[in-house]
Amino acid sequence: MARIAVIGAGLGAMAAAARLAVAGHRVVVYERTRTYGGAVRRFEREGFAFDTGPGLLPLPAVWRDLFLKTGKEPLEDLVELAQVDPSSRHVFADGTEVALPNASRAGVVAALEESLGAGAGKRWGDFLVRAREAWDRTRRPLLEEPLWPNWQVLAEREPYPSVPHKRLLRTRRAGTLAEVGAWELRDARLAALLESHALAYGLDPRVAPASAAVLPYMEHAFGMWYVRGGIRELARAVYERCVARRVEFVFDAEVARVLEKDGRAAGVELLDGTLVEADFVVAPGGVEGLPARARGEVPSQAGLSSRLTVLLALRGGRPQGAAPRTVVHTDDREGELESLFGTTPVTPARPTVTVLRPDDPGLVPDAGHEAVVVGCVVPAGTDVPADGVERLIDAAGRAVPGLRDRVLWSEVRTPADIADETGVAGGSVPAPALAAAGGRLLHPSNSTAIPGLFTVGGWSHPGGGLPHAGMSGALVSGLIVEGREFRGSQ
Repeated sequence: MARIAVIGAGLGAMAAAARLAVAGHRVVVYERTRTYGGAVRRFEREGFAFDTGPGLLPLPAVWRDLFLKTGKEPLEDLVELAQVDPSSRHVFADGTEVALPNASRAGVVAALEESLGAGAGKRWGDFLVRAREAWDRTRRPLLEEPLWPNWQVLAEREPYPSVPHKRLLRTRRAGTLAEVGAWELRDARLAALLESHALAYGLDPRVAPASAAVLPYMEHAFGMWYVRGGIRELARAVYERCVARRVEFVFDAEVARVLEKDGRAAGVELLDGTLVEADFVVAPGGVEGLPARARGEVPSQAGLSSRLTVLLALRGGRPQGAAPRTVVHTDDREGELESLFGTTPVTPARPTVTVLRPDDPGLVPDAGHEAVVVGCVVPAGTDVPADGVERLIDAAGRAVPGLRDRVLWSEVRTPADIADETGVAGGSVPAPALAAAGGRLLHPSNSTAIPGLFTVGGWSHPGGGLPHAGMSGALVSGLIVEGREFRGSQ
């Protein structure tokens, strides 16, 4: 039985802790704040409750696997999962709207054909077929296996099978997501739909590789799910599974540094000077406290994007049939992208806005009220201008008629709040790992140059996102339990 010190109680770290405890190890988690969950938090006030991190769950099979491998009770015995329908509603700059059915390619094609005109649905359906090929080519190396030692192969290879496109007497193939939209989808609204999946992770579609096509594919193939009570309930279930497997949690315990002895990790030192011996250390990737020589060679993305979120307590109940998620697309794409990814990043004047309206009586004091979460991507580490919140609410009004007149009170969550909860400078939010693009969107391996030290979570392989956090925990557990022979989940 090995002693394992885990730094932080994010979902990826807890997923690793539960698996390691089941394997017979003594696991202690040291969390700098007073609660678990990392960025998956809940805000409560006057009978209202809101998720302050992700609001919907893609690819729940990752978490089903965790509970299957760590105990008798399956995930659905501990939380209530429901597919949302529609998966998303989109309000485009020209006023066109479309609601996309959940996990139904035929339904999505039909909806786009009806709303956007003849040919639109077919082009999107053909795109999804190509996106599936990119998914099949990258699923294992980017989600289910430790990062290959020759990761440069992933950096150079573009897995998305672009359609040949004649341009200026030359035949070219799309290399970026923006080019896929312009050359293959050939409709500004379809391009906006495509690019919104990258933008949600803070990726610039003008430079994001075509392989980012796997992001909308995951949603359409596996559906989007809601956890009754909010995603925080998933974090609670994972925490309780850890406790049931005798994982020990120490809160208000910030780790100052990783201890080394004889060239390998030997424990951690807490900020108060306490020394804790361990045979293995599991740390979040990308943190300043990680020894420099442990960070690996993979050129991880800069991660300069964060989120601005406004929690709205509304008078008046949620209308029957309201979409759980609406994306209100900007009418100034170039202005938004330049604001976010230009030389001097600032909060966009007219951002793409996501509006979450969960159908969950447990989040409101009674049926006469509604809890709504409005959010957009903003640069990390920047102050949000005073009118930035007002612009966000104005944009959300296109999805929720009469929104301003219904507001009882609001709560604003800025990048500074994310930084406080996660410990990541500037409140940066990591994107999932993607192939190609010279490796810019790969993340450092879970194993490090220091024997006995492993990294977990969104800033290490396989990157950000709830499914990726769960896979990160599985990979770290496998590397510790099975050693170098571990080749990934089966």
